[in-house]
Amino acid sequence: MEFDFEVRMSLEHVNHKTISEFAKEKVNLPKDKANKFRKQARNLREKLEDYINEHPEFALKRMQLSGSLAKGTALKTLNDIDVAVYIGGVDSNITLNKLLEYLEARIRQAYPNFSHDQIKRQNYSICVTFKGSGLDVDLVPIIYEGKPDWRGFLVSQFDGSYLETSIPLHLEFAKKRKNQQPEHFAQVVRLVKYWARKQKMEVDGFRFKSFMIEMILAKLCDQGVDFSNYIEALQAFFTYIVKSNLEEKILFEDYYSANKVEDFSNPVQIIDPVNEKNNVAGLYTRYQADLIVSAAMGAGDAIDAAEFAPNKTLTVKYWQSVFGPSFSG
Repeated sequence: MEFDFEVRMSLEHVNHKTISEFAKEKVNLPKDKANKFRKQARNLREKLEDYINEHPEFALKRMQLSGSLAKGTALKTLNDIDVAVYIGGVDSNITLNKLLEYLEARIRQAYPNFSHDQIKRQNYSICVTFKGSGLDVDLVPIIYEGKPDWRGFLVSQFDGSYLETSIPLHLEFAKKRKNQQPEHFAQVVRLVKYWARKQKMEVDGFRFKSFMIEMILAKLCDQGVDFSNYIEALQAFFTYIVKSNLEEKILFEDYYSANKVEDFSNPVQIIDPVNEKNNVAGLYTRYQADLIVSAAMGAGDAIDAAEFAPNKTLTVKYWQSVFGPSFSG
């Protein structure tokens, strides 16, 4: 009985509601700001579409919001958004540098009122800056050759290889998991991304890209893990990473069958749900995977310790080791 009482007391200090309120205040991109960003991206797209209609020879075929803002998993710290730009009629062997030169020139044509410094070339995109909000829109070129579902090719900034992708199918994949657990799936994604962001700032060499986090949580969602209690959902995520040691191949059969997936030699294997030939974790070393496993073990241990902490001060301290000092309980 004493044990049960201690557990109940700790949950009075920090429980699902506490985590939910923390997320709304510190983690999530506010709805009004998200709508403002979406509107700016939409205005950019509509202006380009008007230009395309007036210039049918123009090779830019479509712009589509992608990334965390499109999926509803953006953090409060968001200050740039990704927009896919589909480009047709270019040499199928074009290099990334030439593709970016081409896109930059066409964007400057389409937006003559933008100052020179509002349009800048990045490593893999053209960045357009809105001076009023300070929002950066990264326009990511995709070579489009007329395939269905807007399947096109990204050009790798590392080796120049072509990588097939489909932004609409990626968004559909995310939407399916969100529909399975409305509000909760996206919220747990944001919480884990917030934790990973803290680790990246504190641990030298730590990296854990958002898409990998989403895929792991999608796997857990498909396996029936209930995300409606955020403490239990977070613990399920960290437990999976520790138990699997990130050695388990993660794949989905939404758009292809499992037998089409080849045997990859990479230490971490998380297969793109719309392209069975793409291991999205292919650049991760075993050392980087071990950093993720170690961080997940620490977070899981802290959540366990918080559950049995005898007072609020200690409970909050454990949760701060997961989310940082902004967590006040």
